[in-house]
Amino acid sequence: MSTTREAILHKIRAALADVPQDETAVEVAVDRSYLTSDPEPEHRVDRFIERVSEYRAKVHRVTADTLAETIARLCASRGIRKLVLPPDIPASWIPDGLTPMVDHGLTDDQLNESDGVLTGCALGIAQTGTIILDRGEHQGRRALTLLPDYHLCVIREDQIVGIVPEAVRALQESAGRSDRPMTWISGPSATSDIELNRVEGVHGPRTLEVLVVMKQGG
Repeated sequence: MSTTREAILHKIRAALADVPQDETAVEVAVDRSYLTSDPEPEHRVDRFIERVSEYRAKVHRVTADTLAETIARLCASRGIRKLVLPPDIPASWIPDGLTPMVDHGLTDDQLNESDGVLTGCALGIAQTGTIILDRGEHQGRRALTLLPDYHLCVIREDQIVGIVPEAVRALQESAGRSDRPMTWISGPSATSDIELNRVEGVHGPRTLEVLVVMKQGG
């Protein structure tokens, strides 16, 4: 461990060798010539769905009229009865036949014993297939999407941006608030051991399903 640490520190010192001792970070100009907007915004929804699917998440296109019906079908197919809900989830999202567990201070044990959680999100990034939660509308607190084993996430078509810089700009308000922690989700929770065997459900939901609400006729 000591040898590895010294090797890393040596590389850092070598990289900083020509930096003046009195130079501060604010004095260094940052190159902003990178791409800041999606050159093909018309393809962002298809690209988002493709990227999310590559992470072993399941994606479904729906409309506002078919959203509750699709949620009911997906829950029935998995035998889900007890579904955790943020307090501000629209009533139109909640189908009959489920036992809603509205989060008015649910304990960790109650969250862990649920069959899954239904939330909205802040936005999605087509470039990376990432879904971002920032404790905003229809999302609830961070624990809701970390303890249940199944996460059913609703995202509107107009919440999908093309590339990462667009997402960063859109999230500036949330980033400046201590009460709005962000969670960036790229597929179901997973990790790999030293032999690269994939293990799912380690740091969050084992299963992620995404419902993309298209505009009528979209």
